[in-house]
Amino acid sequence: MKFAAFARSAALVTAVALVPATTSGMAQVDAKAGPEFGKLFAVYQRIKANYVEQVDDETLIKGAISGMLASLDPHSSYLDGNDLQRLETMIDGNYSGLGLSVVDDEGAVKVISPFKGSPADRAGLKAGDYITHLDGQLIYGLELDEAVARMRGEAGTSIQLTVFRPGRDEPLELSVTRGVIELEPVTWELEDGSIGHISVNEFSRDVGADVFAAWKGLQAKAGGRLNGLVLDLRRNPGGSLDEAVALSDLFLSKGQIVSQRGRTKGETISYDAETMFRGDITNGVPIIVLIDAGSASASEIVAGAIQDHRRGVVMGERSFGKGSVQSLLPLGRDAALKLTTARYYTPSGHSVQEGGIKPDIAVPQLSDPDLAKRAKFQMRESDLRGHLVNELGLADDELTADLRSDPRFQATAEELAAKGIEDFQLNYALETLRRTAPGRLATRAK
Repeated sequence: MKFAAFARSAALVTAVALVPATTSGMAQVDAKAGPEFGKLFAVYQRIKANYVEQVDDETLIKGAISGMLASLDPHSSYLDGNDLQRLETMIDGNYSGLGLSVVDDEGAVKVISPFKGSPADRAGLKAGDYITHLDGQLIYGLELDEAVARMRGEAGTSIQLTVFRPGRDEPLELSVTRGVIELEPVTWELEDGSIGHISVNEFSRDVGADVFAAWKGLQAKAGGRLNGLVLDLRRNPGGSLDEAVALSDLFLSKGQIVSQRGRTKGETISYDAETMFRGDITNGVPIIVLIDAGSASASEIVAGAIQDHRRGVVMGERSFGKGSVQSLLPLGRDAALKLTTARYYTPSGHSVQEGGIKPDIAVPQLSDPDLAKRAKFQMRESDLRGHLVNELGLADDELTADLRSDPRFQATAEELAAKGIEDFQLNYALETLRRTAPGRLATRAK
């Protein structure tokens, strides 16, 4: 199921599990809560009797439920009507719009990342941009769901975006033509030196099988021998936990991939590599995993598993830091709760929440001329209001290799463009694999 799609509809990166409707996990109302429920009912009565306009019960009850969930964390929410319908549309994997992951930043619509190859990506929107107007109308302070709904529309229609980009004095005016957002979950290409490049854009249905097919395609194109693999998880907001496990299992021969821990016994689960079926499909080929601030949730599960098992080197920028699991709990036929029910942990017991996955080798995207100006405005989990605190504490930066003396880091964006390098991070990863003897990248960078 395309749970990654739900993340987009909610404008947050998340991993979602469907849970059957049941009353077995219902909590009993504490007798001490009676006075608090009394306050809630008293507020309801005062509003009904004294508010300047008549308010229907549905509006008040929905507002009370939404407020209750908003007090928990940024990823728990109440869904009904159009919101639930959008979820179902997104799970189908087709919708018309711009192809953006956005978040509410104190009333402003902030771009986490445009999806690769989407209309927003082609129009030049970047992580850290703020969308202030849609077709000339100010959207600051608007409910995020309403702003997202306005961005959607029939494929082929255009919308004018006014964008504030940190580091620029004047706003940008961008015309974006909506399209059917039907991203390819997995794309691949054989690079010079028999290096494979597999890009995973979302964790939707069958991503594990798609990556396996991509590897077989690379082998066939390379004549049976590959010297390295770049597994590209940049700007991947996550999705299905099962597919993250399936993808990790392709490259690990044994051991734990990820564990999740919740309050209930049913929410505490360990996922292990299933060695009896396949083992490492690459047979030890050196692997570099590319991540950035847009790599979240399921992407972090994969990067963390490969890093902890020292199966490959993680390269790029610190990831988003989304270390919680959401369950979709039905409330009848036309409503549901998206509720945070567990945290997940890498094989070493590291919680990704807040701190994310730190790369073994830190590589900035030097080919982005605005990177330095926008870096401090990048949005991560730790920037979201009400985010869960990492109960284990945040890891330090000891594992990140300091390569600032490498001459490849001294080039400017303009110099890279003159050399035809459009993606510095990918180019750095490919060059590293070409310069590395087979097997040398199987351990974590020191």
